[in-house]
Amino acid sequence: MFRSLRVRNYRLFASGQIVSLTGTWMQRVAQDWLVLNLSHNSGTALGVVTALQFTPTLLLGLWGGVLADRYDKRRLLLVTQSTMGLLALVLGLLDASGVVTLWQVFALAALLGVSNAVDVPVRQAFVVEMVGQDELTNAVSLNSATFNSARIIGPAVAGLMINWVGTGPVFFVNAASVAAVLVGLVMMRPAELYRAPVVARARGQLREGIRYVRSRADLVVPMVLVFIVGTFGLNFQITLALMTKQVFGLGAGAYGMLSTSLAVGSLTGALMSTRRRSRPRLRMLVLAATAFGLVETLAGVMPSYATLALMLVPAGATALTFTIAANSTVQMGSEPTMRGRVMALYLLCFLGGTPVGAPMIGALAEHFGARASLIVGGGVCAAAALMVGLLLARRRGVQVDQIAAELRHYRRHPLPTPAGRSTAAR
Repeated sequence: MFRSLRVRNYRLFASGQIVSLTGTWMQRVAQDWLVLNLSHNSGTALGVVTALQFTPTLLLGLWGGVLADRYDKRRLLLVTQSTMGLLALVLGLLDASGVVTLWQVFALAALLGVSNAVDVPVRQAFVVEMVGQDELTNAVSLNSATFNSARIIGPAVAGLMINWVGTGPVFFVNAASVAAVLVGLVMMRPAELYRAPVVARARGQLREGIRYVRSRADLVVPMVLVFIVGTFGLNFQITLALMTKQVFGLGAGAYGMLSTSLAVGSLTGALMSTRRRSRPRLRMLVLAATAFGLVETLAGVMPSYATLALMLVPAGATALTFTIAANSTVQMGSEPTMRGRVMALYLLCFLGGTPVGAPMIGALAEHFGARASLIVGGGVCAAAALMVGLLLARRRGVQVDQIAAELRHYRRHPLPTPAGRSTAAR
């Protein structure tokens, strides 16, 4: 289950990530709560700040993938991580001094999105350089386990800190946590990395990456599914905050515990995926996306806070089973010199729909209630996954029919062979 941790460079990376990601999740909870306080509980404002944080991925994410293929990924991560730590420090200073306004939160969220647009595809493509192709699936699963371990700890700690000392100190903790990643990156041994060939700068590299993905159906299908699930289903930072405040009338601590319930399920799904060695099949992606959509829909109709918290565990498990399988499928199916651009396209599909989906889900919750945001989001995911599954089954059926027709043709019109036997006999 933990075999990738035998690699020293990956062990340093994962150790730094769990500290830094805990701070990141603390900031997400604090930022959402700060926006709700500054906007008088507006679901639309919460959707807008989320959209601003992810819009740069839509605009700049592909260029981040080009940079990942052109330059040293470890050095790029040192720059992006330092920038994100500085932005967290600025937000903390504004909040702690009592001068923070809603537009300032929006602006800093957008700048954080710009850093993420480069950081995320570089970080994704860097995993295989640390562990090699053979351990890639395990490392991707452990990354998700690390991410969700932080998501269990971070929101719970953030909820307690917000109740005790307010949101400002939470941003300071996140700024300090970035140092763990920076130390890990500096301590790595570059000679032990499985470096991909460096792609020389040339015109048309972005279009080349897009053409490469379009020619590969095994890459297109996971990207279509992650776009739909990411746009309509994975908006829990909005839906859970609104469910906590509007439906159950509870505070920041309760919101943090819902996020923790979701993360417990996600961690379970991630750990289950660590044992997989082979590339997942497309059928598994469809089944996992369908299951997630159905479970999210059920979460929207849960009658109490406790039953909602319980339903979020399978929601997290199915979501992570799907996303890990999709990530592994795309990474393992990509050429090394294309991996940065392919992962940028993957992340564009996964996060790029958020600027559309987040305000839509927030507005839906504001006009029809917080429950509607979960029910509609889950229903769209399940319906879309079933449709993709039917299209794949139909395509496979057409291929089988074509092969059967060719076999019937050769039985009726056998071709002679040098050995004197017909092709039908062979």
